[in-house]
Amino acid sequence: MLVLFETAAGYAIFKVLDESKLQQVDSLYKEFETPEKANKVLKLKHFEKFQDTTEALAAATALVEGKIGKSLKKVLKKVVAKEAHEQLAISDAKLGGVIKEKLDLSCVHSPAVAELMRCIRGQMESLITGLPPREISAMSLGLAHSLSRYKLKFSPDKVDTMIVQAISLLDDLDKELNNYIMRCREWYGWHFPELGKIITDNLAYCKTVNKIGDRTNVAGSDLSDILPEEIEAEVKLAAEISMGTEVSEQDIGNIRHLCDQVIEISDYRIQLYDYLKNRMMAIAPNLTVMVGDGDDDDIMSRSLLNLAKHPASTVQILGAEKALFRALKTRKDTPKYGLIYHASLVGQTTAKNKGKISRMLAAKASLAIRYDALGEDTNAEMGVENRAKLEARLRQLEEKGIRRISGTGKAMAKADKYQHKSEVKMYDPSGDSTIPSTSKKRKFEEVEEEEEAEEPVTPVVKLKKPKKESVAEEQEAEAAETPKKKKKKKDKKADDETEEPKEEEEAVAVTEVNNSKIKMFTFTLFFFTVHFFNNPFSFFVPPVNRKEKEEEEKEGKGGGGRR
Repeated sequence: MLVLFETAAGYAIFKVLDESKLQQVDSLYKEFETPEKANKVLKLKHFEKFQDTTEALAAATALVEGKIGKSLKKVLKKVVAKEAHEQLAISDAKLGGVIKEKLDLSCVHSPAVAELMRCIRGQMESLITGLPPREISAMSLGLAHSLSRYKLKFSPDKVDTMIVQAISLLDDLDKELNNYIMRCREWYGWHFPELGKIITDNLAYCKTVNKIGDRTNVAGSDLSDILPEEIEAEVKLAAEISMGTEVSEQDIGNIRHLCDQVIEISDYRIQLYDYLKNRMMAIAPNLTVMVGDGDDDDIMSRSLLNLAKHPASTVQILGAEKALFRALKTRKDTPKYGLIYHASLVGQTTAKNKGKISRMLAAKASLAIRYDALGEDTNAEMGVENRAKLEARLRQLEEKGIRRISGTGKAMAKADKYQHKSEVKMYDPSGDSTIPSTSKKRKFEEVEEEEEAEEPVTPVVKLKKPKKESVAEEQEAEAAETPKKKKKKKDKKADDETEEPKEEEEAVAVTEVNNSKIKMFTFTLFFFTVHFFNNPFSFFVPPVNRKEKEEEEKEGKGGGGRR
């Protein structure tokens, strides 16, 4: 068996002299305690030394990526191919698969081989002859530095490192600016307190303080390049009647120096924001188009490649982790959005639809992140297309014109038949009168009385042919029945009128009976309560059977007679 061992100085190939010792994995380290014992197990067959650090770096990067470098391929063809019948022990299984595929050599990787590699590393100086220890250590250090520099330079994970650092710096600048401006307003407010209420913009405030200094100089200062005319006039008027205290020139000098710092930091922040905007368009153009210029900086602080591994649900609530875990702990509703809340699409929608838009935007933004991080194209076509879809969807939600996809929805979406409706409105005179209108029942009775007053007219039927005589007779019978029906209606109404007083009398009688029953009940209840308080144990006397009582009485009478 042959063993391939990689070092910082070159490739070494050993020949295993006693393969039986490899079967004892737990006690294999005992065979490498001394150089003499190690030479009895292994023998150096060939050592291919690297010419310079560049060749060593190329070989190391190829091994890290699981590929065969030029120098390794040369060694394997030169040495191992001659003994193709023997197996080759390697430390990387992935590399063994590549060697077997390209060079058709049988490779072995097992726990015994891994233990053998560890033992070889411990006795490397004695097993590899002709290589001093100082040279091995120097080449190891140089290769480690070169490999680290190469990975840092060409690693795809480090492409957005500058953006992440710039975003962090932008956040720090915002915090420092807020602290400096608050200190400047409070400090100068002792001298000119009215100025803080008149000028609300922080940068304009600092520029105004830096220019006027003492409030007595406001009248002779020209502030037209900083403030509008109305505000300038208001500032000059407030300076004449200010309630502030007097300060020295040294205090004004320190305040002016602080204002200079605020102005410089504000200018640098604007410059840094423009740099971030350009870098974001170069590295993540689709994400920038989808989310906007303001919110993508906060999202990108998590690194582009790490964001590509997150699902859309995680992207949606980035920045709201505390609220999420608090909601899970208290069993309440989870947050609907995090940093994505500051996106332009979410900001322009109503509060009712913010959750829906943030969910849809997170889904499209996660696709844009993966496309920017792992794709080869650098255009923003996908981001523009998805943003147009989201804007169309937003319009639908705002207009409440949500389309349905199901078959029933399509059927309902069909337009109804057009019917023209006149827009002319007629005047309703019923609203002019304050007299309550008569009920429908009364109107109906009046109409019936009018119909009864009129005489019933029997319809005249003309007989054209003798065959229709029976039809004429039926019509005459119907005409004769109509006045009878009207009479029946009249009789019913008369009966109803007579029944109404009868019902009233019956109701009065029922109420009187009920009142008498209530009086009787109250009287009996009162009687029993009085009796109970006088003799409470009378209610608990057991009932007496009549038959037993009669028999006792008879016996008593009979006994008296005998005596």
